[in-house]
Amino acid sequence: MNFEETILKGAYIIDVSPINDERGFFGRSYCKREFESFGLNTNAVQTNVSYNKRKGTLRGMHMQLAPHEETKLVRCTRGAIYDVVIDMRPHSPSYRRWTGVVLSADNYRMLYVPEGFAHGFITLQDDTEVTYQVSAFYAPGAERCYRWDDPAFGIEWPIQPTLVSKKDSAHPLLDPQTII
Repeated sequence: MNFEETILKGAYIIDVSPINDERGFFGRSYCKREFESFGLNTNAVQTNVSYNKRKGTLRGMHMQLAPHEETKLVRCTRGAIYDVVIDMRPHSPSYRRWTGVVLSADNYRMLYVPEGFAHGFITLQDDTEVTYQVSAFYAPGAERCYRWDDPAFGIEWPIQPTLVSKKDSAHPLLDPQTII
């Protein structure tokens, strides 16, 4: 695997290093030793699947607060998404900065989302499926959500959303001066 740290410290784009032959290829999408060598959380307790019928479906921006913080290892297993993370760690030099990457069934890329980051994505194709491993069990009372279109973040989505849940559209905008 190839690990590339993003502009947000602790968030990584991870590429499979394929071994090709006439049958196709073989590669690892997870190796505890390799993840540990980068200081990444290897405690996956749950795997989630998100199926999305239509291109332009937006989900996010979600995270869990302490003591239920979670890391995520996100991979698109069918179709394509633009995956976005926001650093919500108040003492981080990249606080409230975001980065995004295209994950697709064709590129086999993954995004490692560390604790303290909000996460969301928009589908770039119909019938898209996203799988992610998480390091903590979902705790409804610890969920924190942010608006996908909040000017406090200025996320540049590659396409305009056509479907956003009422819940994800209803979050209040942040005061630019507020520290979470």
